[in-house]
Amino acid sequence: MATTALPSVRVPLDHPLRKAGPRALVVGLVALAICGLWAIFDPQQAVRSYLIGYLLWLGIALGSLAILSIHHIAGGAWGAVIRRPLEAATRTLPLLALLFVPIALGVGLLYEWAHPGVVAEDPILAEKAAYLNVPFFLVRAVIYFAIWLLIALLMNRWSIEQDVAGDPRTTRRLEMLSRATLLAYGLTVTFAAIDWVMSLEPHWFSMIFGLLVMGSQGLSAFAFAIPVLVVLMSTLQLDSAVRPQQLRDLGSFLLAFIMIWAYLALSQLLIIWSANIPEEISWYLRRSIGGWRWVATFLVVFHFALPFLVLLSRNAKQRGVILAAVGLWLIFGRWVEILWLVAPSYETNGFSLHLLDILAPIAIGGVWIWFYLIHLARHAVVPVYDPAFAEEEA
Repeated sequence: MATTALPSVRVPLDHPLRKAGPRALVVGLVALAICGLWAIFDPQQAVRSYLIGYLLWLGIALGSLAILSIHHIAGGAWGAVIRRPLEAATRTLPLLALLFVPIALGVGLLYEWAHPGVVAEDPILAEKAAYLNVPFFLVRAVIYFAIWLLIALLMNRWSIEQDVAGDPRTTRRLEMLSRATLLAYGLTVTFAAIDWVMSLEPHWFSMIFGLLVMGSQGLSAFAFAIPVLVVLMSTLQLDSAVRPQQLRDLGSFLLAFIMIWAYLALSQLLIIWSANIPEEISWYLRRSIGGWRWVATFLVVFHFALPFLVLLSRNAKQRGVILAAVGLWLIFGRWVEILWLVAPSYETNGFSLHLLDILAPIAIGGVWIWFYLIHLARHAVVPVYDPAFAEEEA
């Protein structure tokens, strides 16, 4: 049996995070009620804004699944200290599966290929109809969630078993599961990205888009888990687990994923721009006219360049407050990016920001954060028997 690396520390009943959960729920429900009322008069805008908010929070949960898998395979104390925040995010997938229902019901309001009359008049859509049709779209969504839910269930169950007994065989099972998870994650997220985002403009295609979404989700997971860890560090006794080295490592990973996201985004742009195929390049042209060019500029400057320069500093990566601030800013940047990906598919006359584009992410986020904090408080905030801690001490 492994040696216990740390005492079991849980979030106490009077902790600020416990109080934040109900408040987030109230905010989320109020925003959700407003969105619901708005949907009565403008259902098309409501479901489009809902998709933007949904993709933001789903990205955190799925990115957490991928980062957990990388940790279980590669090891390292950097992953051990954010393991429980990441696991809590994966346990929100049942909620996210339920929250997918409005998108399933609003397929006809989101996607032009969902209308047989449009498909019949468009030769390109007619060729893609075997894949892009409503029944198959819904079946694929069920398959994606079934795979994600099964992986999250096994990963969390075995993680808790490891906490109780510290059996090395459980560690091995987590490693083997994680290897399969990365393969399943890559396939399902790629196809989900095609289904839910790329098919908003079904004439457009990109071979890199799935990789870009995966990189964005990994960035989202780190950007969310780090502020949670910093809050736990400032309110609980975690000095024996979270040291300056772990914070530097997390800052380095955050920097790495910023660079991965930027590299993939630039690669996609260069490939499409150099090919100069009308069906492909029109996607970028739509996102570079009117006010959308300033949104793109914002992403380059404030979602890449500014965080990149901050995280180049070794001292900045050792200060939890700075890391948390960068993480929260990157989550805001992720919302801007998803808005830039989704909204121009409908707004062909230039930039337009609807109130629901702000309210819908708040609505989903409020409910999601409440659910997340419930699961975060159920188990020790740092795993007791993670072998990474023993390796660190050795």
